[in-house]
Amino acid sequence: MSKLQISIAMGNYDRTRALFDGTVQVDGCDPIYMLLNPEEMFFRAMRNLDFDVTELSFSSYLVKHSAGVSPYVAIPVFLSRAFRHTSIYVRKDRIRRPEDLRGARIGIPEYQLTAIVWARSILQDDYGIRPEDVQWIRGGIDTPGRPEKIKLNLPPGVNVTNAPEGQTISDLLDRGDIDAFIAPRPPSGPALLNPQVGWLFDDPTAAAKEYYTRTGIFPIMHVVGVRRELLERQPWLASALLKAFGESKAKALELLADTSATKITLPFVEEQLKSARELLGNDFWSYGVSPNRRTIEAFLHHHHSQGLSARKVEIAELFHSSTYETYSI
Repeated sequence: MSKLQISIAMGNYDRTRALFDGTVQVDGCDPIYMLLNPEEMFFRAMRNLDFDVTELSFSSYLVKHSAGVSPYVAIPVFLSRAFRHTSIYVRKDRIRRPEDLRGARIGIPEYQLTAIVWARSILQDDYGIRPEDVQWIRGGIDTPGRPEKIKLNLPPGVNVTNAPEGQTISDLLDRGDIDAFIAPRPPSGPALLNPQVGWLFDDPTAAAKEYYTRTGIFPIMHVVGVRRELLERQPWLASALLKAFGESKAKALELLADTSATKITLPFVEEQLKSARELLGNDFWSYGVSPNRRTIEAFLHHHHSQGLSARKVEIAELFHSSTYETYSI
């Protein structure tokens, strides 16, 4: 009997490599893998449904899901996670602490990006800076004119305007035309070399560790989505994919822990691995709903309160039913 042919788009991570090189198989499937960057992958998935299975922005998925128009159904595989304290850059000549951002002009590539949802949640919960308290300037990081991928209906009081034509938010930050910059990537060009531009948090790692110790939240950036109509025909596929992605991640962690010959081009791997396990536990990059409930609930709350979800979404409806409580590694 022939296997189900499916296309899978995902990032080129250590946690997906065993799938791509064939070490781990998806039960019953013959996948065609594409290793793509997030911008291309998310655009093609949301605009054209180019893939059967794809990594998705958690925020974009939630915007669509809350409105009842998502062509994909998520499974609780979290291919990208990051503490976003390093995503906030400021003009250090005028912004010296988070509270100084009240009334500031902040550059962003898109209002609804997952990283920016998390950054806004940190500013609001920990420092009292609400989305309505700043002016948001939308534009490209490297090239001008980046639009929102998804149409938004933002609440009253939220002020979002476009960067001047032909200008990037990196340019604006470098010149001092904006006070801060929040994005998944750092500012580009001269802004990175400008001595007046730097992280809001002088020691973002220490700030992120304190945040996790206090909240128990390790932010989720991306989920994996499966085309809805495909799952309706092949409902077993959700569990098969969850199993395969979990096995691939386990292979990556096994190799990471083998420091007889370090598998990544980075010094101090043993020390960083030990530190991560001491802070977040042995399964510090967990998949599944149960070990991530607090993080997911926090994101659902902030996404809705920031005006991005059409309604308050419950965890029980967020992921395919066959994967809701059946799996964690």
